[in-house]
Amino acid sequence: QVQLVESGGGLVQAGGSLRLSCAASGSTFSIYGMGWFRQLPGKEREFVAGISWSGSSTNYADSVKGRFAISRDNAKNTLYLQMNSLKPEDTAVYYCAASRTGGRALTRATQYHYWGQGTQVTVSS
Repeated sequence: QVQLVESGGGLVQAGGSLRLSCAASGSTFSIYGMGWFRQLPGKEREFVAGISWSGSSTNYADSVKGRFAISRDNAKNTLYLQMNSLKPEDTAVYYCAASRTGGRALTRATQYHYWGQGTQVTVSS
């Protein structure tokens, strides 16, 4: 079982950047497919980006393509989400997730088995 802890959220102005990190522990990080999701109160969790265990395959929601970049450092057991050109509609709690299916960049929340507690990202206009 893997434990996930997100960090790096905060308040930023529209057009700014943030980098989220997700530190993994408790299991072999490099075997897991990883993803980022976000959620607003009262709404369903929304896929943002996914990455395979090796990093060779990535997937993005259309709303963040060209602005966000997912990456991982298996030596540091850490997942990243670089967020550029942020918009107010990017405001949400961001969660990292791990899937035992590591070979693909998965897009559905039901495909992930472990979740972090989330970090708040707020983009002001």
